[in-house]
Amino acid sequence: MALLQSSLIWIGYAVVISILITAVSIFVYVYQSPRDRAPSVTTVSILTITALLATVLLLPVDVALVSSTTSSKTGQRKDWATQNEVDKITFSLTVIYYFLYSLDALLCLLVVPFTYFWYEEYDEVATLEGEQTVGQRLWGAFKYTIAFIIVVVILLLVGFFVPISKKNDNHDFDFFRKLLLENHGERALMFALGALTTIGICIYVLYTSSGLALLPISLIKTAPSITNPSFRANTISHLEMNRERQRQLEGRCAGNPDHLSSKDRRELDALVREERTLIRRQRLIEETQGTGKSWLMRVWLKIETIFRPFKLLIGVVLLLIALLTWVSMLLTAIDKIKNSFCKQRCGYILGNVNIFNPVNWILVETAKVFPVDYAIFSILVLLFFSGSVVGITTIGIRFLWIRIFQIRRGHTSPQAMLISTMMLTLITLALNYSITMIVAPQYATFGPQTFCDRASGWLGGQPNCRDDKHLIKPCSETADNPSAKAVCTPSVVSTIFNRVTSNFPFFGVVFFWAQFAFLGIYLIVFITTLFRSPKLSEDQVDEDAQEAEEEGLLARSARRSHQTF
Repeated sequence: MALLQSSLIWIGYAVVISILITAVSIFVYVYQSPRDRAPSVTTVSILTITALLATVLLLPVDVALVSSTTSSKTGQRKDWATQNEVDKITFSLTVIYYFLYSLDALLCLLVVPFTYFWYEEYDEVATLEGEQTVGQRLWGAFKYTIAFIIVVVILLLVGFFVPISKKNDNHDFDFFRKLLLENHGERALMFALGALTTIGICIYVLYTSSGLALLPISLIKTAPSITNPSFRANTISHLEMNRERQRQLEGRCAGNPDHLSSKDRRELDALVREERTLIRRQRLIEETQGTGKSWLMRVWLKIETIFRPFKLLIGVVLLLIALLTWVSMLLTAIDKIKNSFCKQRCGYILGNVNIFNPVNWILVETAKVFPVDYAIFSILVLLFFSGSVVGITTIGIRFLWIRIFQIRRGHTSPQAMLISTMMLTLITLALNYSITMIVAPQYATFGPQTFCDRASGWLGGQPNCRDDKHLIKPCSETADNPSAKAVCTPSVVSTIFNRVTSNFPFFGVVFFWAQFAFLGIYLIVFITTLFRSPKLSEDQVDEDAQEAEEEGLLARSARRSHQTF
């Protein structure tokens, strides 16, 4: 029975990962620019995003496996769940988590930068003429990646030798004493995880909070489409007025612009430029609506029109989920400030959940019937991930106030795709902490596990939790009770993050207070977006039209060159 339950849990995880690979592949292909698509960039982007989402989505599996060792009805371990069997489960999960975290760090700090420089080193002319070999390109990419290798080495060395928080009165509980690291290799990995999560949480606060506020509103208040009849009619009307005004000016000078005044010549030049823009815009609209190259776009637009009511409904549902999550995060943050017994000295670890958290309660209750909690948790993770993508798309990749790259569907360059992939990796590390410690702390730590509080009551000389349900209590980190210590098993991911924050309190303080910045930015963006009408950016449409025209010119030029040779 135990083997069957464990197998079903892992099969559910495998199914989710399979669906995830498909979804991530579609996401990468949709956002990449077709004319600049590179196989190495596509492969690395898909692999990296899949790995990081697989890391976060392992949490429900972690909770389900450790919770399967106990019975929530009796508050006791099942007959097969000996301490040896429980240790096997936690050890296997620990190995998988360390592998995934190491893979995420390797992809983020080494593979993605190497792929970026590998793409940058490519010189088409030199390659065709035989002046650039694969070895030269490899060395050029590796030469620039050395800086990232040095960063990895420094992180591991600092983590290996940096002193950890000493045992003191803040760690009197056995649960917290077990968190203190003695193994230097594990300490180095925990420090590297903490450092990368610190970087990621800065990006998470800015991009994910903004995107999470924008995503539902953008579905509810959809901007006018390029195929909207009024937009098309408006473009045709502007083009006719433009040409009529040009005819008036040309009639004054009898076809010779030199006879016009300087003011009229400037107006004529402006009208000519505007005419070219309007023609490009009209051609893009006709290609989108009519028969031509953009058949996929036409099919998508028809489907979007059909499912418009569902899009509105999805937007409302996502808005409610986002607001409920925001409230849950705020309640947990207040709970940690008021009731964390060690405060900043251990990163605001919360021993017991004292304030009702709606998301946490929903996940704990549904965890009793796996995989219902997995479905809800996956929706929550994908909502945060989609919000991160929307945030990166809206804000762009910037250095201070200067936009370096812009992320747009069908127009994202390979360099921008790789940088955004690295950003999403760091964001997801921060998201993993936020969900585990802030959004649903009880669920992420013990799930639906309970224990029989034998010290609370006696029935007929012996405690009997089957007859008195009041003796069954939820597991917690500070449950100083022999029954709780013998039954409750914390999830591996909660243990990992508690180790990071208790051994390196600085990380815990940064992680915790960053949540308030996240909540504040979300609220500001949400209120601003709520009272602002969405508009179709004509500059964006014109840019799309110009790029489409340039792609057509490049294609025709390539065909002529091929015919010449």
